[in-house]
Amino acid sequence: MPRLPRYVLLVLLLLGLSGAAIYSLTWHPANREKLPVSCSAETQAPPLVPGQALKVMTWNIQYLGGKRYVFWYDLADGSGTDERPTPEDTAFNLDEVARVVRDEQPDIVLLQEVNDGAKSTDYQNQLALLQERVVDLYPCSTEAFYWKADFVPNRHIMGSVGMKLATLSRYRINHAERLQLPILATDPISRQFRPKRALLVSYLPLGDGRELAVINTHLNTFTLDDDTPLQQIQMTVGLLDKLESNGTPWLIGGDFNQLPLSQYQRLPPEQRRRYSADSDLHLLWDKYPMIPSNDEASGIDREQWLTHFPNDPRVNGPDRTLDYLFYSPLLKRIDARVRREDTLLISNHLPLVGRFLLPGTP
Repeated sequence: MPRLPRYVLLVLLLLGLSGAAIYSLTWHPANREKLPVSCSAETQAPPLVPGQALKVMTWNIQYLGGKRYVFWYDLADGSGTDERPTPEDTAFNLDEVARVVRDEQPDIVLLQEVNDGAKSTDYQNQLALLQERVVDLYPCSTEAFYWKADFVPNRHIMGSVGMKLATLSRYRINHAERLQLPILATDPISRQFRPKRALLVSYLPLGDGRELAVINTHLNTFTLDDDTPLQQIQMTVGLLDKLESNGTPWLIGGDFNQLPLSQYQRLPPEQRRRYSADSDLHLLWDKYPMIPSNDEASGIDREQWLTHFPNDPRVNGPDRTLDYLFYSPLLKRIDARVRREDTLLISNHLPLVGRFLLPGTP
């Protein structure tokens, strides 16, 4: 065989082997996937009752990392000095999350950045550890990965990742599904190792035969010259429009990584890089009620609605709102607040709590 074709075949073989190795190390979820629902056999979870009040908490728990670090990704140039929290800190923050949940006792808990199988948190299943502490309150749960790989060749990671959305419920969950959101546009190899954001949709039965759709999510941050966050919000709006047209009451909560009106201008220039001056979130708030509303998030009491406290030494306290609850007009807001007084050191996000009245029998 001539030398040149032999080299070409060798290169093709190496490329094929490399591609197979990358594929085997990474995760390839379906666009739509039915998820198992876990309900404790010891506790009979009741269905929702039309017209009842419902309390919901959404909280990005930052994989129990806490506030004693500047992680490598916390600074825009990737120069943060820390790569992982200590086991002692994750154990302490786990107990703190459980304490807040038990004290607040929402009917539904929406959690983001829940690690499972990640090297940086000693491969622990953080949802299982939390459930051990609150199973008497939340007999039902469902979960969905949005970042998963056996090995990520990033010098700050160099090992496995596993990160989930998790929904805990005092009430029965009939069924759940994972809906794949658009993935950040990048080269075909590196995108295999990146998070694959999703919507975790849980359907809770109402006593009149209808269902309440409860959606949990964590969207991408803004990236210059990439419209993936916009596409993710557009897909989310499409789902909510479909639920609304079908007469299905719904609510969605999570870390949307988008600012409300007026907050971009209030941030120092060095804190603006991850956000757009014109928030894509308007596609949601133009159509559906939002907690906090723009009036709340930009008004005289706006500090009460700040939900993000970056692990950045230049930031001295919560300074922006990234976490929200949106809800169907079929629901009625009773009250809402950000729990700030005893949560500042648990995570770089603060829990947002809302109370609603469900629609009565049609």
